[in-house]
Amino acid sequence: MTLLQVRDLTVTFPTDTERVAAVRGLDYDVASGEVVALVGESGAGKSAGAMAVVGLLPEYAEVSGSVRLHGTELLTETDAAMSRIRGAKIGTVFQDPMSSLTPVYTVGDQIAEAIRIHRRDLTRQAARARAVELLDLVGIAQPARRATAFPHELSGGERQRVVIAIAIANDPDLLICDEPTTALDVTVQAQILDVLRTARDVTGAGVLIITHDLGVVAEFADRALVMYAGRAVETAPVADLYTRRRMPYTAGLLGSVPRLEARQGARLVPIPGAPPSLSALPAGCPFTPRCPLAVAECSAAEPELTPVGPDHRVACIRHEEVAGRSAADIYGVSTDPVRSVGDAEAPVVVSVRDLVKTFPLTKGVVLRRRVGEVRAVDGVDLSVRQGRTLGIVGESGSGKSTTLHQILSLTAPQQGRIEVLGADVASLDRRARRALRGDLQVVFQDPVASLDPRLPVSDVLAEPLQANGSDKKATADRVAELLTLVGLRREDATRYPAEFSGGQKQRIGIARALALQPKILALDEPVSALDVSIQAGIINLLLDLQDRFGLAYLFVSHDLSVVRHLAHDVAVMHRGKIVEQGTSDEVFGNPRDEYTRRLLAAVPRPPG
Repeated sequence: MTLLQVRDLTVTFPTDTERVAAVRGLDYDVASGEVVALVGESGAGKSAGAMAVVGLLPEYAEVSGSVRLHGTELLTETDAAMSRIRGAKIGTVFQDPMSSLTPVYTVGDQIAEAIRIHRRDLTRQAARARAVELLDLVGIAQPARRATAFPHELSGGERQRVVIAIAIANDPDLLICDEPTTALDVTVQAQILDVLRTARDVTGAGVLIITHDLGVVAEFADRALVMYAGRAVETAPVADLYTRRRMPYTAGLLGSVPRLEARQGARLVPIPGAPPSLSALPAGCPFTPRCPLAVAECSAAEPELTPVGPDHRVACIRHEEVAGRSAADIYGVSTDPVRSVGDAEAPVVVSVRDLVKTFPLTKGVVLRRRVGEVRAVDGVDLSVRQGRTLGIVGESGSGKSTTLHQILSLTAPQQGRIEVLGADVASLDRRARRALRGDLQVVFQDPVASLDPRLPVSDVLAEPLQANGSDKKATADRVAELLTLVGLRREDATRYPAEFSGGQKQRIGIARALALQPKILALDEPVSALDVSIQAGIINLLLDLQDRFGLAYLFVSHDLSVVRHLAHDVAVMHRGKIVEQGTSDEVFGNPRDEYTRRLLAAVPRPPG
């Protein structure tokens, strides 16, 4: 039975200079107990299309079409009526649990409040008892005690469980989940998906999940809508989408996904270019400028969704050219591993022995006293060899980022020994430390925060060169060379960071790290903030740069699939210690430690 029926949904955001059509004629249904996924790149219209259903778009948004829940039209309901529907008939789970929870109330009180708002006849005591039951249902240990905790006293995964408890508190008919696992570790992500399955089974609710993670879609969804430029371009049962996709865009998305079964150095299939501006769409099919199969007819008119199989529709006049072909074949690229495999006996460029870093635990406000310590890094030993990549993996709080920061500081560690290019960092004077920094550069996780928005790209790239005495002509030549090296145009030097996409900004960050021709790059989650299609291009770029310049990479990530593609060697960290270390093939193919096996088992694995 159809629970939610969406027809010709259009969402437009008017601005001072233009009208942005975020959603253009979206149609889909959700049945009771069914999980439907909206997938696509950032800006495809996924979240706008879902938030229109629950009435959470800004007041200035113009929404038209039809959204019916159990046959009742929602778009014409008043805000007061929608307030009675939200939380009772429709539950929502957002990406960031901290923005969904009030920091000054206990989690038990917040769940109880969500219950009593819609059930005034329930006593406070009964609502609190129900809150404890819900915490138990979503897998919170010691629910009665944790109900008295404040949000900041819970881990990220526990906070997301609380948000799910609030969403299902009144047995809703529909759950809308907007990127519910994006910011979570792989093991916590698997647990949250299990909790959502339990919530669906207990409430019988239909689920609409918005995600860019195609692994989550494979694990959790029954049916998927692939969105591009505000429209669905392919809809199909999940099994068909992965094995019989018929849209070049869908094939590109799937070809961009890193996989655990890949060989080290295997290249991915990035989608060239960037999504179009929703205020100035190209004529015809909006994917035409990026499509490897585009012909003149593709620019004549935008294709409608047409059936190509049972419950499988696609908006592409060239869909027959996609059937039975790999993404690499469609896009005309090779996924073969890069030529260099890295010499296992190459010189060691970073050596860490018995590294320890502790942080004090204090108590009191005015008279603070030390009551203990946290051993963030506890006796870590690792080596990075020239031309090879060492991947450090683990959950949040495992100590991997602290280990990286200790190496990057190039100062004497609290305990242990760090050598970079044969130099003991504890013995470096100021001049030697500055010289060594040129050989050890870093690429950060967030490309937006790591680039000065007030400087054009030419100044961003010139800064490290000028600081090291490069003259004006040599600097200009090197800036042009760096832009070409990372796949950008020389003309881009005069543009500002805000004018680039996320993937282009990360390329600029990599170019800046390469400015002084370093021997070692420290990569701190360099692709985690990027769409999967953009991420693939950055992974390929890093593989090419390592092959060309013999760079050593120290790569920190929680994404094991990305590590599989990049790393020759892997160190698995847990609670400040390395619990397993070896070549990528050994760790991924024959894990010895139980924690490593749990990490690998939790990774979503798309079929195909």
